[in-house]
Amino acid sequence: MSLPHVLTYLTEREAVADALYRSIIGFDSYDVSMFDSAWVPDIIFDLNGTVFNGPDAIRTHVLDLVGPMDTSHTVSNVRVDVKPGATTASLTAYALAQHCPPGKGTDPNGPKYLTSSRYFLDLVKDESDGLWKIKKFMMKVIWTQGDRSVMQRSS
Repeated sequence: MSLPHVLTYLTEREAVADALYRSIIGFDSYDVSMFDSAWVPDIIFDLNGTVFNGPDAIRTHVLDLVGPMDTSHTVSNVRVDVKPGATTASLTAYALAQHCPPGKGTDPNGPKYLTSSRYFLDLVKDESDGLWKIKKFMMKVIWTQGDRSVMQRSS
């Protein structure tokens, strides 16, 4: 199922948060186009101190690992700081992400790896398409549970 990248009638706060949601939908459905719609070209992605610069690096090291999995990222406690008429914003959120090897998500006995994280984002409004996009995404893993080997690349 193809989901639209642009939603109509969003408030400014909802539009800012939608950048995070587009990135998460991209991860969970391995939708590269949706994923790409969430980032500026010079995005900085900081995963617990490991920094990836640019969408290509994020796709190679993160999306291409997580995307094919059976995953679900659930985001809550979203707080958006944006002033009326501004072109920059910040966002914080919590996330739970369940990771399962491809095709094993519905197997009750299959390996699973759960992470709890805090997200810290800096965003900018792209005047060319009107979408808010992530300029910096810092993810701080708080705790994990389950089979860590799920997160290893298959050879």
